[in-house]
Formats: sequence, structure tokens, C-alpha cells
Amino acid sequence: QVQLVESGGGLVQAGGSLRLSCAASGRTFSRYTMAWFRQAPGEEREFVAAISWSRGTTDHADSVKGRFTISRDNAKNTVYLQMNSLKPEDTAVYYCAASTGWRIGSTTNEYNYWGQGTQVTVSS
Repeated sequence: QVQLVESGGGLVQAGGSLRLSCAASGRTFSRYTMAWFRQAPGEEREFVAAISWSRGTTDHADSVKGRFTISRDNAKNTVYLQMNSLKPEDTAVYYCAASTGWRIGSTTNEYNYWGQGTQVTVSS
């Protein structure tokens, strides 16, 4: 069982930056594929970025490539999402997710555990 707690959301102006953190419980955090998804009001939950447990291989959605970076610190049981050059369309609740699978998935059904989410609001 893994429990995930996100933090770092808030209100920021367009062009600004935020860093989200996701703290995970459990001794086997280093063996989980981790990801960030987001969900805007009235929209489906969408993939943002993911990172493998082994080599730290990453994948980012086209909409955030070059602006967002996912990383992890297995010693701290934490995964991060550095968000730069934020746009109003990045406004959403951001969710951390964990998967026991080895594949860096981009669909919600590939992830077993979810956090409660943290709100990110980007003003124009």
C-alpha cells in the first residue's frame, strides 16, 4: 500500500514557476513508476509526466515539454514536478500517481495509487 500526499500548488501569474512535490509512504517507493496527471474543471484527467523507478527514464506530454520536468529522489520518497513558463491553460488540480508496473504509462488505468491533488491556478 502506498499513500501519496501532494504539495506546492498555488496561484501564480502567467510566465511564473511552481514546484510540486509528492511525498510517498512505504519502503518500496523506489520500485514504483511515478507520474503526474492534471484535471481542469469539466475535463478528463490528463497525463502530464511520468518517471520510471529504475533508470529514471521520463516521459512528458507534448503540451508541457520544454516547460515541465519530472524528477524523483528515492532517498526522500518524493517525486517532483518543476513547472516553468506557466500558462493559464495549465490551471488544474494536479494529481500524483504510482504504479507497480514497469512501463511508463500515460493512462489513468495504469496507476494503482493516487494522491488527493493540489490546485494550481495560473492567472493571465
